[in-house]
Amino acid sequence: MAAEIKDLKKAAKRILLAIKSKENIIIYGDSDMDGVSSVIILKEAIKNLNGEITTVYFPDREKDGYGINEKALSYLKKYSPALLITVDCGIGNFKEVKIAKKLGIEVIIVDHHEILGKVPNASVVVDPKQPGDKYPFKQFAAVGLVFKLSEVLLGKKMTGALRKNFLELAAMATIADMMPRIADNEKIIEEGLSSLKESWRPGIQSLLNIKSFDSLNSIQQVNKMNSLLNIPDVKDGLPASFRLLTSSDIKEAEKLAKILFQKNIQKREEIREIILLLEDKIPEKLKGSIIFEGSSDWHLILLGTAASIISHRYQRPVFLYKKGKGESPGSIRAPSGYNVVEAMKSCSKNLITYGGHPQAAGFRIKNENLEEFKECLTKYFK
Repeated sequence: MAAEIKDLKKAAKRILLAIKSKENIIIYGDSDMDGVSSVIILKEAIKNLNGEITTVYFPDREKDGYGINEKALSYLKKYSPALLITVDCGIGNFKEVKIAKKLGIEVIIVDHHEILGKVPNASVVVDPKQPGDKYPFKQFAAVGLVFKLSEVLLGKKMTGALRKNFLELAAMATIADMMPRIADNEKIIEEGLSSLKESWRPGIQSLLNIKSFDSLNSIQQVNKMNSLLNIPDVKDGLPASFRLLTSSDIKEAEKLAKILFQKNIQKREEIREIILLLEDKIPEKLKGSIIFEGSSDWHLILLGTAASIISHRYQRPVFLYKKGKGESPGSIRAPSGYNVVEAMKSCSKNLITYGGHPQAAGFRIKNENLEEFKECLTKYFK
């Protein structure tokens, strides 16, 4: 018998029960392309089973940090009793899962990030990296796991059209999250891209209609589309990517796509300015094992891209943070062979929250601990 992703069927069974019992269902996702696509697929799968989603929620990374946070739970408690399904986050939220339970909110976690020693005490945890998971492939984006969950949920109700529709989003998000294009991921990308140009989604069509995309191959087009979909533009708590990809009106979608195209020009300029500032400081930093910088002027959502460019250029782990009043959120990128999650585990006494992948992760820290955190990381990487 082929190995299965641990507790995937258990998660599906619990969601089906919630649909049947007409429980309040909340889908809680990260605001990047992987999280947004995961939320859309799960929401539409439940809708196709005649289920109702009470609300979807995307945390503001800059203000509230990554994953489940207390501010979000305070807002969501009005829906209690409820089933909260997190996608692309949650695996490091030990305290928050306990708080949710006290509020009468049951939690299912569907995540693909590194396990931080143990898993939260949620009702169900789906993460191929958790202990006891015998599924051979571990490098899914969250959207790949949610797609597999949708297959179990829908069973024979998964039509060919619906499968194509979900795989288009799964392919785009797997590429956006820079997951290795091998094994299960390769199948998702190949199948998803094969029907992308015929997508029924007005949001995807509006992006494909951008003239400067004409000369690009399918992977280049997806990379450009993902870049636009990652623009920080939130309205009524919903990221632009969610609004665009769930739009049912082509004119409305084209209008939003044009706005994102213009904002992307501005975003590229802001990233260039961050890199220029860093380049001025870097020569003196090259004696150290890491690059660790922050500013109150930087937008958190731009720091992942800037860190990626600097990390590639100087072949060092790069820790960039937006300095807040009392706390600072940050993004990390590192070259192949480094594991920044393990590094943060060894320095976790300085952190409020942290998590991610070996070469791409994030953290939140009290400002008073920044210098000690930097020293701890420098020692670790030496």
